[in-house]
Amino acid sequence: MTTGGERTGEPTGGEPTGAARVLALLDERGGTLAVAESLTGGLVAAELTSVPGASRTFRGSVTAYATDLKRDVLGVDATLLDERGAVDPEVALQMAAGVRGHLRADWGAATTGVAGPDPQDRQPVGTVYVAVMGPEGNGKVAALRLNGGRTEIRKESVRSLLALLADELLGNGRAQDTEQNGGN
Repeated sequence: MTTGGERTGEPTGGEPTGAARVLALLDERGGTLAVAESLTGGLVAAELTSVPGASRTFRGSVTAYATDLKRDVLGVDATLLDERGAVDPEVALQMAAGVRGHLRADWGAATTGVAGPDPQDRQPVGTVYVAVMGPEGNGKVAALRLNGGRTEIRKESVRSLLALLADELLGNGRAQDTEQNGGN
């Protein structure tokens, strides 16, 4: 579970984590970030803007909860959405690319998935995709299979997206499938 110290980027060891780490890495590299959120409903943006100085690197976010907004605002391919639904790794990548372009940021990041209580698009609760799109148009997606309730799934989705983004900023990125217990 995320503690108050980690959220502000001041854990015991003095090294920033989560949002503070991502923002520090972007600041060091002179980069900017935009976020597209679905199941997290603005939690990623809230986490980022809780860090003092976030405005140096964070451009903004789009909460595209409805599928038609993913298509009309973020430019996700309509055929893809019709055939696979909104809970799909390619949808996550296209959301990240779309928000990156629309908000004129170096990096785009996105969340899409099923927090519950019911399945969606033939996907079970806990199916989540987080994606990042870099300056060169290079994207990474992580497929998550999360356990726990709605709140835990959403919080873990935020944590996982920030970890994926930090890995990409450090050049350690790798796509991954993970099964995790929400809140652990």
